[in-house]
Amino acid sequence: MASNNMAIEEARAIPAFTKGPPLALTSEAARLADVLPHLVVEARNVAAQLQLGIHGRRRPGPGEEFWEFRPFVAGESTSRIDWRRSARDDRLYVREREWESASVHWLWIDFSASMHFASRLAERPKRDRAVLIGLALADLLVHAGERVGMPGETPPLASRNIIMRLAETMARRKPGTFDPMTADALPDTLPIRRQDHLVMIGDFIMPTEEFAEKLARIAHRGVRGTVVLIRDPAEEEFPFSGELEFEGLESNETWRVGEAQEIAVKYRERISAINEELRRIALKNGFGFVKHLTHRPAAETLLTLAALIGGNAA
Repeated sequence: MASNNMAIEEARAIPAFTKGPPLALTSEAARLADVLPHLVVEARNVAAQLQLGIHGRRRPGPGEEFWEFRPFVAGESTSRIDWRRSARDDRLYVREREWESASVHWLWIDFSASMHFASRLAERPKRDRAVLIGLALADLLVHAGERVGMPGETPPLASRNIIMRLAETMARRKPGTFDPMTADALPDTLPIRRQDHLVMIGDFIMPTEEFAEKLARIAHRGVRGTVVLIRDPAEEEFPFSGELEFEGLESNETWRVGEAQEIAVKYRERISAINEELRRIALKNGFGFVKHLTHRPAAETLLTLAALIGGNAA
């Protein structure tokens, strides 16, 4: 391959998460094991630093069930009375589960080959940052009293150990797992209901017309959502020089460039236009839009997401 050394060293691919047999039976297990534990720890640290009450409904108690109390109504069975809570007041109270009042959020992360890219400017692949943001956001949402699931993989959970639960699910993804960006439509069998919130994290490298069609189909179901666009800084800045040859991560196509600097300005204009079009499409369909560059702290994007999702939920 004829290319300058900078381009060769600038782009490197990281092994994808395993999609086959159980982890212990695959060669990808060791590679994944090197990545996920660090991301889990980092996600916990970032979430702990932020801990925002996104929905304003923090609930006490560990586990996956949370409770609220309402006044006892004449005619109800006295077995439903919570005597401990009632002893604090002059009224009788009944304890009920609060699941119905909690918002449901679905987390989708792009695991396609293009997400394995990382440049020297970032040192971490887009996939790793997407996972980090997704796990930390899930933790913030659960601590705010919400439930988080992954479409086609896990039901909505309110587990205080949500980071580990979702990380384990990601590690065991199976072929054919629902992907809203490749599916023709949102299957009716998926438990994503009207007014649920779908967080989509990826680079969305596809024709913008296709992105618009996919998102419109999801929004047509009455699903709310937020698009988180992940970009490596090299994808935006085009920090290359000399003669280059680029290889596609999701195809066998190559692109030879005579002199990188001759196309740098046009490239930056084009990627900026694509980003803006993705943002416009998201907003048109009632979705929030956030862009994250992988050389920036994840906490910055999480703060933006917390404010955006909290505002939409209010």
